[in-house]
Amino acid sequence: METLTPLVQAFLSLGPTVILPVFIFFIGLGFGLGPAKSFRSGLTIGVGFVGIGLVVALLVDNLGPAAQAMVVRFGINLTIIDIGWPGSASLAWASPIAAIILPIGLLVNFIMLVTKTTKTMDVDIWNYWHFTFCGACVYAINGSIPLAIGAAVLFEIAMLKLADWTAPYMEKYYDLPGVSVPTGSTMANSLIGIPLVWIIQKIPVIKDLKADPETIQKRFGIFGEPIFMGLILGCILGALAGYDVGKTIQIGMAMAGVMVLMPRMVKLLMEGLIPISEAARDFLQKRFGEDSEHSKLYIGLDAAVTTGHPAVIATALILVPLTLLLAVILPGNNMLPFGDLATIPFFVAMIVAAARGNIIHSVLSGLVVIAVCLLIGTALAEFQTSMGVTANFKMPEGAALISSIDQAGNIVNFVIFKVLALFT
Repeated sequence: METLTPLVQAFLSLGPTVILPVFIFFIGLGFGLGPAKSFRSGLTIGVGFVGIGLVVALLVDNLGPAAQAMVVRFGINLTIIDIGWPGSASLAWASPIAAIILPIGLLVNFIMLVTKTTKTMDVDIWNYWHFTFCGACVYAINGSIPLAIGAAVLFEIAMLKLADWTAPYMEKYYDLPGVSVPTGSTMANSLIGIPLVWIIQKIPVIKDLKADPETIQKRFGIFGEPIFMGLILGCILGALAGYDVGKTIQIGMAMAGVMVLMPRMVKLLMEGLIPISEAARDFLQKRFGEDSEHSKLYIGLDAAVTTGHPAVIATALILVPLTLLLAVILPGNNMLPFGDLATIPFFVAMIVAAARGNIIHSVLSGLVVIAVCLLIGTALAEFQTSMGVTANFKMPEGAALISSIDQAGNIVNFVIFKVLALFT
């Protein structure tokens, strides 16, 4: 198994721009699309993900440092450092169970598709690290490989079922028919965030507060367009970070760019995905009938396909400073939000969809979700730190403990961990 781990890591290091086209090509062949069309679909989807990756990098490279500058500027000092999803992912892949999770994860997904217990074909192989992390947490406490693998499988099953549940939001709100999002952080947060949105939208006065991109644009004309929203919110974030005028405007321009460019990259990705979805639908309809529920199949993609929506970006930019404030005032929290502040768009993607783009309702629900993540991340800090020690992870300067909002703060991971910890 130890010899397999570098091979798995090398394969995954190719990234979605290589892995995804290969998977899509073979999926297209399996559904009878033909080699030429399958290759074109895979290539187009790969190019789409190249574009999405560039735009996400633009977002993260600007939002992350600005958020971290705010931490320094306001003198926030907590004992547990949030190392972000990159740090958590590296710990997951350094686990002794990492090598076996990929084939097991693919097998579990196949069995669930065959038994009709899921409609999601998860081709987002990179994000299998979420499953692996859950298993690695269990392994860190009891050293049992079977229990660790069981934890990873349980986490995967939960994500696939949640992806099925939220798939209608992908079609109705994000205009991405045939797509679901089994990304671990996005789905786990939707488990809390979506019911919270339902509750918020029943509270007198608050339910009538409306601020979605369409309403803002109607009220403010061209200054309410996504490009201007990105510019304004980015400049506000830069000002809070204490940047000079030039740097503040640069942040504003970057956020404006994200607002405009991401939807266009997603459109390109869908151009490649539509032939695959249609072939899958035709294939399944021939076997189960025209109107059968079993003729539905969702292609499971990274939540990055949702992060460029104006309401998602607006909600995330507002939540960054509020998250820092929350970390300071929240009783029981000892984690300093840091690495995952730039990942907030992924956390709120389904919350925004459930709120139908209402930024006010999304922010309120998102605050509660992040509060839960901070408390859970605090509770699991010792275990993530022990994983870091085992993997020879370089600890941040001055940090006694490490954790993350993304996966250590994941409620599904926490529940599975607590249940299987009883068997130690």
